[in-house]
Amino acid sequence: MGLLQGKTALITGIANKNSIAYGIAKAFKREGADLIITYANEKLRKKVEPIAEELGAILTLEMDVSKDEAIDQAFEKISQKVDGLDIVVHSIAFAPAEEFKRPTLYTSREGFKIAMDISVYSLIAIAQRAIKLMEGREGSFLTLTYYGGEKVVPHYNVMGIAKAALESAVRYLAFDLGKMGHRINAISAGPVKTLAARAISGFHLLMKHTMEVSPLGRGIDIMDVGNAAVFLCSDWARNITGEVLHVDAGYHVMGVMDKEERIEG
Repeated sequence: MGLLQGKTALITGIANKNSIAYGIAKAFKREGADLIITYANEKLRKKVEPIAEELGAILTLEMDVSKDEAIDQAFEKISQKVDGLDIVVHSIAFAPAEEFKRPTLYTSREGFKIAMDISVYSLIAIAQRAIKLMEGREGSFLTLTYYGGEKVVPHYNVMGIAKAALESAVRYLAFDLGKMGHRINAISAGPVKTLAARAISGFHLLMKHTMEVSPLGRGIDIMDVGNAAVFLCSDWARNITGEVLHVDAGYHVMGVMDKEERIEG
């Protein structure tokens, strides 16, 4: 029997088979969870529906997290399909492409608002609705963050600010949700070639650097994140909340290191 057998999980943020959320969904399915999968808009529907079918999702539906009424409609459909939720995975982040092309100093007001609304507030908005389907259960929430929320990563810009806010939101939500018996955690994943990563200038150089200087000397893939997500959302982690778990081959522990100084085993 899988670690998530008998649990129902809502998965957001799958764009294609390179998405971290896809790796999480695959790992959840392997461990026995029933999946509900959402997509952001009609454009993504054609890409996500075949993936949802492959994963045997019990429900696939649109949820535009920029609109409260759209979130309400999505959760109304979810409540008609299942009698409760055990897990919610928030893998949603967005900022206008131009905000990655100019220094943080010149971030636009509108770009800042969009980044914070979609990347941060959406977690709170989803949690508000999800808890109504978690009564009588020990629910688990999970979101995705990145090292750029802790330290400066060139070209990550306003998204780094949004990720810092997201990690803070996890801690504050842990306090509120804990009173209801629910948990929330985040995974800080190393660089992965996703659709969103393409917006970051020099991303291939960032991946190369990470692999060269991380203690394990390698990168990560979506299944590394998926397997970590299984643990955090399972009963094995029932007393872990408000945590940011780094899945980055140890990159986050490094200060300054010359790749040539690595001691080969």
